[in-house]
Amino acid sequence: MVLRRECTARQLRLAVELRRLRDAAGLSAVEAAALLGVSRVQISHIESGLAGVSEERLRRLAANYSCTDEAFIEALVGMATDRTRGWWEEYRGLLPTPFLDLSELEYHSTYRSDVEFLFIPGLLQTEDYARAAFSSRVPQLPQDELDLRVRHRMQRKAILGATCPYEAVIHEAALRIRVGDRATARTQLAHLLEFSEADHVSVRVIPLDLDGFGGTWSPMMLAGGAVPKLDTAVRDAPHGTGFIDSEAQLNVLRTVFRRVMDVSLDASKSRDFIHGLVKEL
Repeated sequence: MVLRRECTARQLRLAVELRRLRDAAGLSAVEAAALLGVSRVQISHIESGLAGVSEERLRRLAANYSCTDEAFIEALVGMATDRTRGWWEEYRGLLPTPFLDLSELEYHSTYRSDVEFLFIPGLLQTEDYARAAFSSRVPQLPQDELDLRVRHRMQRKAILGATCPYEAVIHEAALRIRVGDRATARTQLAHLLEFSEADHVSVRVIPLDLDGFGGTWSPMMLAGGAVPKLDTAVRDAPHGTGFIDSEAQLNVLRTVFRRVMDVSLDASKSRDFIHGLVKEL
């Protein structure tokens, strides 16, 4: 068995789900290995993401774990047998791994939802806005790495040209903060308006003039899996990007997103609001 030197977030998610199924069945790794006819070490490698698992072996594991959720099993099989080498692979070894994991997550998502308070969501940024945002990093990035990050962000936007539903809730503060100069801000808002007209894209604004809004005050992203059990949330923190997949935390963040949506302006009023900001510039 050839072990992976590095696991992607998608491979780790498959491993985590298989471990959860075994735990739910009340079986130890030794017992699971005996049922499958392999060593405990092989189960350990599969559940850590260091080794892949075939469709046949995965289905046997699911049966041994008494999992009867056929849609979930099919989704896991899809993850186990997927051999996609997406465009993000050209950045492996050049950008931090979370950049690639995020691109892969987006590629396989059935829907995307973003909440932002200080910046325009990455998928909706213009090149000049993204460059200005990355340029503000401390310590400052070398020019070649800055260029790589901007190019990667622009390539991520390809999913907006597909039919994957995308919702963005943006606080007025993010719309008003000039990450670049006035011209960059004006072009960015116009770009936002253009994308908001697409049938599968929804852009909504949380106005500053809103009573009693505590909100979440932290950017968040929800990405839909092939089945709801495989949804993923992404939170940015000073120490890096965090991928969240526990059902309890996902339910909390789904609730937060619904509340944020409830207090935001509807799509039509949001477009009018952004048009007003463009006129101010």
